[in-house]
Amino acid sequence: MVSSETLDVIELLLTAEIYNDQNELIVNDIPSKIRRTLWDAKTRNVAKPIKLNKTVVKNMFGIEDVENALKVNGKPFAYAVLDTYSGNLRLTEGSLESAADWFKRQDESRDRILENPVLAYYYGNIAEESDISYEEAASKNPPKEASKEWIESIIEELSEDKGNGREWLKLAYIKAPEEVRESMDELILTERQKNELQKIELAINNKEHFKNIGLYDIGKVLFVGPPGTGKTSFARALSKKLSIPIVEVHLSMITDQYLGETSKNIDRVFALAKKFDPCIMFIDEFDFIATSRTANDEHGAIKQAVNTLLKAIDNTSLVEDGVLLIAATNHTKKLDEAVWRRFDEIVDFERPTLEMRKDILDTILRRIEGNIDTEAIAKKTEDYTGSDLRMVVREAVLSALLDKRYNLVQEDLEKAVRSFDRRSGLKMTAFIEE
Repeated sequence: MVSSETLDVIELLLTAEIYNDQNELIVNDIPSKIRRTLWDAKTRNVAKPIKLNKTVVKNMFGIEDVENALKVNGKPFAYAVLDTYSGNLRLTEGSLESAADWFKRQDESRDRILENPVLAYYYGNIAEESDISYEEAASKNPPKEASKEWIESIIEELSEDKGNGREWLKLAYIKAPEEVRESMDELILTERQKNELQKIELAINNKEHFKNIGLYDIGKVLFVGPPGTGKTSFARALSKKLSIPIVEVHLSMITDQYLGETSKNIDRVFALAKKFDPCIMFIDEFDFIATSRTANDEHGAIKQAVNTLLKAIDNTSLVEDGVLLIAATNHTKKLDEAVWRRFDEIVDFERPTLEMRKDILDTILRRIEGNIDTEAIAKKTEDYTGSDLRMVVREAVLSALLDKRYNLVQEDLEKAVRSFDRRSGLKMTAFIEE
């Protein structure tokens, strides 16, 4: 039986050899688990030729004794060379076909090949094994833009910038898709939201088509709805699904005591998003600045900030800049009339229906032990948002822990609902100081 460590090292050797030899293969074909260690932050690439040594293997797999890992049945692997002096590691000259044939015959090899586009390319296209598809393997492998190292490369470059870069980074939160916890599979969406998701995916995947037909004003979406209805979760989950980073901006963060500086910050944060092409730029609290310019008490500098925001939206394009712009607001009546015209899609996030509340509860409770009648709880939680329901479950879990239980019973949820209702009542109470 060949150890997983041995297969790790030999898979790496094969991947490096094939990647170096085939001009058609690009950095996105290298599996993320391998690409992460080989990544060059300066060039944002994995350059050819890949050169391997014991340090690379240790950093990638945590293997201290590489020489031992390269033993099969107690003997050194016949198709690899490890220079004990320099630590350099490679396949022996002309042994690729033999090494690949040996690897293919190992018990764990098939799953590894199907998850490694470089190996799938060799076995499917060169060795001509019809049951192995390079295209299918490549579609499952996250692109470099989805990786944390890609984000960190850009952040490092901006941090070293003596001009604007460091200031730009203070204006937003930037996450790689692999850092996002939210997932589309865990969201309960309306048919309208599902339809919008499909259109966004089509827009992202057909940017060249839109460019060819001269349609640039696309990829700007406005989410509207009460707090807690999933606007932010949808944007983050979209980042994970599309495998592109998300640049989160809260407009309250970029306002300045000197109102003229607010306009500059708006320009800076849009410039920042364009650095992460392709990405999602998610603007929360959109109404904080994008308010009506007709208000009687409106300050001239605030009107200037609104104008700057509108201009920045106009000058940002999914087709040209790779920025999918999503804005979210709880206060539609506050928005300036000109704002609405900037978005090609408006998506409503309403409070969940009875059926949706049951589905949300089922999703939240799926990893928690207990026999809960979620429909009964859903009937007691009219007007609750998804966020409210998560708070109810959290309260129920804490209540059970007080009783030294990890499982939930119906009364835990019932009691949590009553507690939440009391809390909501307190929010509406006016306290008068005597």
